[in-house]
Amino acid sequence: MARTRNRLTAKGAAALLEPRRHADGGGLYLVIDGDGRSADRRRWLYLFQWRDKRREMGLGGYPTVSLAEARKARDEAEQVVRDGRDPILAREEARRGRERTPTFGEAAEALIEAMQDGWRNAKHRAQWGTTLRTYCKPFWSTPVNEIGTDAIVGALKPIWIVKAETASRLRGRIEAVIDAARAAGHIPPNEANPARWRGHLDKLLPKKQKLQRGHHRAMQHEALPTFIRDLRDRQATAALALEFLILTAARSGEVRDMRWSEVHLGDRLWSVPATRMKAGRVHRVPLSSRAIEILEAVKPLSEGETDPLVFPGHKPGKPLSIMAMTMLLRRMGTDVTVHGFRSAFRDFAGDETGFAREVAEAALSHVIGDKAEQAYRRSDALTKRRQLMETWAAYVEPKPANDVTAPMLQPAHEPV
Repeated sequence: MARTRNRLTAKGAAALLEPRRHADGGGLYLVIDGDGRSADRRRWLYLFQWRDKRREMGLGGYPTVSLAEARKARDEAEQVVRDGRDPILAREEARRGRERTPTFGEAAEALIEAMQDGWRNAKHRAQWGTTLRTYCKPFWSTPVNEIGTDAIVGALKPIWIVKAETASRLRGRIEAVIDAARAAGHIPPNEANPARWRGHLDKLLPKKQKLQRGHHRAMQHEALPTFIRDLRDRQATAALALEFLILTAARSGEVRDMRWSEVHLGDRLWSVPATRMKAGRVHRVPLSSRAIEILEAVKPLSEGETDPLVFPGHKPGKPLSIMAMTMLLRRMGTDVTVHGFRSAFRDFAGDETGFAREVAEAALSHVIGDKAEQAYRRSDALTKRRQLMETWAAYVEPKPANDVTAPMLQPAHEPV
């Protein structure tokens, strides 16, 4: 009597070439498609009945999956059918179970790793990691697909008012982590992000105070001539760097990391590379006569070096400390921020001059207008900005009082 099960032999299966289904019994078939001599045309198939319908379940290619392995897989699938379950669905569920959902912390670290090449500096990466690890600690080890609204509100609420800027950035970073996990298949695609703001967290968290973002304590521009007179009495690199920053309306990092290769004294121009600009594009800064004097004064600090820093710090090859200018302001008893001098410049340009708004904004390297407007306005208004910066330098220049001679610039000897 012919066998109805385990009909094939290992040797016989290897010799089969005819394109068709070759039965082994019990619903197991060796399927040969086309030329049976090609390994990628030979595969195992299990046929079974499920809820009165015929189903096909692939068990892998032959000979990668041997005859014995195919029979074992068939027997296991048969048992699942007898238990009243679909073996195809059961296999998918088992596969998902083996692919463990990452924790929120693992998803966060993976996103930071994936995004780091797009960030301009290591500080940005550090800020992402620090805020997430610090404030998301209660659910850092929770599977990312189990993070709910309550957990996110719990992390944000304690700092929502007292550290509004940090809280706002933290919310956006949590949202990005969950979005990335969903894109990776760890969260169902139709499941809403519990960290989303509009129509969700904006209904659960208190409104922030207005004007909280982006405002730095600034000096009134009318007080600058007197301030600069006092500043010139400070014979230190930080004092020269701060005056240069005021004259160019630049950011602290742009001045501290400034190198001589960026300076074109003949053209009276400073070209800040895109990698050091917040907007990610080259910024040309016209230099006033006073700014040129400062650069001439600090030249001796960097003689003999290759592409040296314009305003070096204590350590060779290192820029001024990030706190150097801030500490100088404190020692001078001035309750303003370094960044606030940009606000003073902007107020001056708007209140005291007739220069167009676009010229003043370009001097600050601000992007204005929509994309269409930006596309048509490709010029950086350098000629008009040169006039504006000379006007600004003349405005903040200390005025002689009676017969007192205005302080003369002296080269700095020691960085602070």
